[in-house]
Amino acid sequence: MLEKNNNLLYILLFFGMIGWGASWVNAKVLSHYIDAYDMIFMRFGITAITMVPIILYLKKSFKIDLKSFGVAFLASLAFIAYMKYYFMGTKYGTASLGGAFVTTLVPIVTFLILAILGEKKMVKKDYFALLLGVVGVMTMLNIWNESLKDILVIQNLYFLLASFLWPIFTIISSKSKTISPIVFSFYLYIITITLDAVFFVDFKSIDYASFDSIFWINLLGLSIISSTFSNTVYFVGIEKLGAGNVSSFIFLVPFSAIVLSAIFLKERISFSIIIGTILTIFAVKILNNIRFFR
Repeated sequence: MLEKNNNLLYILLFFGMIGWGASWVNAKVLSHYIDAYDMIFMRFGITAITMVPIILYLKKSFKIDLKSFGVAFLASLAFIAYMKYYFMGTKYGTASLGGAFVTTLVPIVTFLILAILGEKKMVKKDYFALLLGVVGVMTMLNIWNESLKDILVIQNLYFLLASFLWPIFTIISSKSKTISPIVFSFYLYIITITLDAVFFVDFKSIDYASFDSIFWINLLGLSIISSTFSNTVYFVGIEKLGAGNVSSFIFLVPFSAIVLSAIFLKERISFSIIIGTILTIFAVKILNNIRFFR
């Protein structure tokens, strides 16, 4: 029975990672309707609402201590900044490059930050992995064939900023150890949409009349599938299977973003993006001792 339940969880994790990859496609479509701050408010407002029955079903307590609330507040600041640049990069660039570039660069940047802070000890294989990661990132940007002017376009800078902001958000969030990650995420979203609504969203300027079926399909997909479903499955997977077993599923995200971008957005997927993604995935694998199959 336990094995059967685990197999179901593996299947759900597979689709959860596909959902994360699809978020780049959803964001690209939504960028034609709303701006980054509107997206943050609508996406995580819906996500927070849909998380309530899940938290109740999993019998998690909604109680949060003052320290965890403070951590959630600080994390939300980095989270809003990340979401802005993630959205802006996708708006002006391609969902395929963003999904591949950011999701593979984030673990490498996280490792580097933790090494600088003294929380990770670097060995010989790590230096090789970092070099491989650098080559992979440069290949994704096609630095070998493009001029510096073409590489330093605004969307690539947005993706780079997002790749540094997410590790900061992750490291801050990791300081909350006394409550369930799902409950922490719920309060993170509540704080995020509150700050967003108070300081950034101009509700009067939103063109509500333009919200057609395409808009709602992508917003609900981004909120319920990419956030509520994927995040819940990921956290439950870590709790039931362990971080080691779940970590290998992360590698599905960049490839699903690439494939879905080609299918739904008709983006041309360059050979350099594919090769660069593979190189950075192997770099992340070496850095974090991840096995592809378990």
